[in-house]
Amino acid sequence: MTTTPLNGTLAEPAPTPLALLLLGREADTASERGVDCPGDLPAASDPDLVARARAAKAALGDRVFILGHHYQRDEVIEFADVTGDSFKLARDAADRPDAEFIVFCGVHFMAESADILTSADQRVILPDLAAGCSMADMATAEQVAECWDVLTDAGVADTVVPVAYMNSSADIKAFTGRHGGTICTSSNAERALTWAFEQTAGAARSASDKGGGGRGAGKVLFLPDQHLGRNTAVRDLGISPDECVVYNPHKPHGGLTAEQLRDAKMILWRGHCSVHGRFSLDSVNEVRERVPGVTVLVHPECKHEVVEAADLVGSTEYIIRALDAAEPGSTWAIGTELNLVRRLAKAHPDKEVVFLDRTVCFCSTMNRIDLPHLVWTLESLVEGRVPNVITVDPETEKFAKLALDQMLALP
Repeated sequence: MTTTPLNGTLAEPAPTPLALLLLGREADTASERGVDCPGDLPAASDPDLVARARAAKAALGDRVFILGHHYQRDEVIEFADVTGDSFKLARDAADRPDAEFIVFCGVHFMAESADILTSADQRVILPDLAAGCSMADMATAEQVAECWDVLTDAGVADTVVPVAYMNSSADIKAFTGRHGGTICTSSNAERALTWAFEQTAGAARSASDKGGGGRGAGKVLFLPDQHLGRNTAVRDLGISPDECVVYNPHKPHGGLTAEQLRDAKMILWRGHCSVHGRFSLDSVNEVRERVPGVTVLVHPECKHEVVEAADLVGSTEYIIRALDAAEPGSTWAIGTELNLVRRLAKAHPDKEVVFLDRTVCFCSTMNRIDLPHLVWTLESLVEGRVPNVITVDPETEKFAKLALDQMLALP
């Protein structure tokens, strides 16, 4: 399947079974759970879906506030009251205390964050409970607790500050809060790591004064995305790649020796984004050969060799701003989720926008939320049923909010 520029847009992927699965039109029942909605889900072929969505939203009025993540398909974005990345949307929800229902067109961890930041009177709804995040699922509370035990046994836990990416579960955010860490986004990862290393320096001195602790300066446990952690540490903070080790939760002791843990500055969780992890150095080289004068712009969740080969690197919001400010007639290859790249191509017909990779690269779980699911959700609310409410328990919420508040307090 290929995607090529065509009059300011990108060609649609061929409707193969794989593409349909990636688009959320089919389900892999062997791996997914909760893909069925209780009740009747409208057919995707229903010609009245747009009218039904408009009518239901109008009937609910100010009672409902719809959030649309940048990676959502256009048919969903059309009905979003605000669009943005995960943390911006969670904060937007918190800024609408009068909205009874927050319909989050994103994935599960995003809805959890919105529940943490909104009031107890508001209910956060995820139109499809199968809209998860493979990266967030790569770090469970049990695995991270075991990791901390490994760090404790190696004598370094007292000198480690955890930094959790926003793309993590509420449980992982709570773990981070319990251990004095902070949350980061792809926009503020450098600030978060700088702050964390300032904390670890003090922790390392304290451990040394007590006659224990790890060797040298303090350390950061960065989870769950190893690529964002490595790219930020190496490119922005000048940390040597040799001082970055990868903790694999599926291996005894994370696949690391106590010596490796003591010598490391960055302990990276073995997690990654299934979308951004697909881009390769070959993708960059191929597009440079195919499109002369192209500017390669990628997300920092990409692999380190891809980021090093790119011209520009930045968050989703950065990518959008870069295209808005780009000169007419310029040519861009974008390495991020395909729905957003397609939208950027349509919004900038005066520029040539191509997808960095030749194969389709949708976020499959994000794409589970389509117009039928949104219509079903809104019509359920109109009828007095509140489906798919996402609730974080009070104890988890307390410590997760502690970590989120620390992020908001970053200098």
